[in-house]
Amino acid sequence: MKFKYLAAASVVALMSITNAFAGSKSGPVKVGVLATLEGTYTALGEDGVRGMKTALATFGEEAGGRELEIIIQSTDASPDSAVRGARKLVEQDKVDIVLGPLSGSEGIAIRDYSKTQPQVTFINGISGAQETTYVTPSENFFRFNMDGAQWSAGLGDYVFNEKGYETVATVGEDYSFIYTQVFGFATEFCQAGGEITERLWVPLGTKDFGSIIASLPDDVDAIYLGLGGGDAVNFLNQYQQAGGDANLIGGSIMVDGTVLSSKGKAKEALIGVPSSGPQADTWDNEKWQAYVKKYQDTFEPEDRFPSPSLLGTGYYNATTAMIDCLEDVKGDLSDDHKGFRGCLSTLKLDAPNGTITLDENRQAIGTNFVTEVVELDDGNLATQVVSIKKNVNQTLGIDAAKFAKIGLPSRDVPACKASY
Repeated sequence: MKFKYLAAASVVALMSITNAFAGSKSGPVKVGVLATLEGTYTALGEDGVRGMKTALATFGEEAGGRELEIIIQSTDASPDSAVRGARKLVEQDKVDIVLGPLSGSEGIAIRDYSKTQPQVTFINGISGAQETTYVTPSENFFRFNMDGAQWSAGLGDYVFNEKGYETVATVGEDYSFIYTQVFGFATEFCQAGGEITERLWVPLGTKDFGSIIASLPDDVDAIYLGLGGGDAVNFLNQYQQAGGDANLIGGSIMVDGTVLSSKGKAKEALIGVPSSGPQADTWDNEKWQAYVKKYQDTFEPEDRFPSPSLLGTGYYNATTAMIDCLEDVKGDLSDDHKGFRGCLSTLKLDAPNGTITLDENRQAIGTNFVTEVVELDDGNLATQVVSIKKNVNQTLGIDAAKFAKIGLPSRDVPACKASY
C-alpha cells in the first residue's frame, strides 16, 4: 500500500525534482514508512500508521522548511518482507529516511540492511527485539522505544510480591520480540524468588490453540501470555470456551489496545490482568491526555481504537523525533545526514509517555508502566497505572558485564535464577 501526503502545489514542484536533491537542503524530504499491514499483526500496523499521522496532524507536514513526502510500505511481520519493503523504499523510491519497522525480527533485519545504506537514516517504528541495538548496532539506526525486556520492568516484582504468584508457566509467540519480553519478565520474577516451571512456544499466526490449552499446567499460580494481535484474540476466545480460569499475566502487546478493543469472550478474560509496557491508557498526566485527545480528534471513532495503542505511540514518537531534528538542522541532510544524526543521538524527547533519551547504541532509555486491565464506565477496557519505573536502561539496571553473561533472549534464556 502506498500513500503520499503532498499539497497540490507541491505535486507540480515535485515533477521537476531529480536525485540531485537527495541529502540536500531543499526539495521534499522523502520518508518511507514500514508497517505491518498484512498478516496477524495487521491491526497493530494500522495503528502504527495512525500514530504517525497523529504526529503529522500535530506538528504539520513539513519540517525544517521542507515538505515531508510520506510513502507507506506494507510488511507482514516477517524479516524478508521488511527487507523487501525497505529495499523498495530506498532503492526505487530513493527515500532519505526510513521510519519503521514494527515487529521484533523485522527490526533485526532492518538494522542489518541499514548498514548497507549509509546515506539513509533509519528510525525504528516500534520493533522491540533486544538484539536490534544491543548486538552489533548500526550507526544509522535509531530506536526511540525501549525493547521488550525494558517493557517488562517492574512486572516480575509486582506479580511475585503483590499478587503472590510464586510459580508461572509462559506461552509465547516463537520469535525474537517475545523472547525479549519473557527475558525481561523472567529476569526480574526469578530474582524476586519466583519459578518458571514451563515455557511453551507457538508459531506467529497460530489459529488453533487447542493443543496448547490442553497442555497448560494446572499446578502454577499464573500463566504469562506473550501473544499479540490475532494470536492473542484467538487464544483468549478459545481459552474461555475451554473453561480456562487460571490467573493470567499479560505481555505488553497482550493487553494493548489492539486486543482490548476485540469482541467476544476474550474481553472477559482480560479484566484484572497485570501487565507492563511503555504506556498506561488512563494515566492522568496532562501531556499524555493531550496526546490521546489529538489521536481521537484525528480519526473518526469507527476508524481508531478508543485510545492509541503502544504501536501508535511508538510511531508517533519516532515521527516526532524525526520532525524535531529536521527542525533543528533546518532541513539540512547533507554530509550523510551528519547534523541530523547528531541531533537524534543527543535528543531529549519530551514524549507523551515520558522523557526518552538514547544511549551509546542509539537505544531508548525511558519510562515503564506496571498496569492492570480495568473496565471503564463506557464498557471499554483500558490499562490502569499500578506503578511507574523511570530511566529504564537496556541492561535493566544490572551491571553491564553481569548482564552480558546472562546471554541473548531465546526459548530458554534466561535461565530462572535468583541472582545474575
